[in-house]
Amino acid sequence: MKIALVILLSLSSLGLIAAVLLQSGRSAGLSGAITGAGEAFFGKKKGMDELFAKATAVLAGVFLLSSLGLAMLK
Repeated sequence: MKIALVILLSLSSLGLIAAVLLQSGRSAGLSGAITGAGEAFFGKKKGMDELFAKATAVLAGVFLLSSLGLAMLK
């Protein structure tokens, strides 16, 4: 059980880091590099930002629950 929680915590932390870095911020972040110059012609794609926001929330919840579970096992 402890090993499964450690693996879940590790995967959720890496996913959370990636989801936060891929969100566009005030300077367009790394997601601006992915969408490329198409934004200038077709407008900003809100779908990707919303997807990364939802993924961040889910991964943060998984990270919180797995870290609490590990704390209770020790």
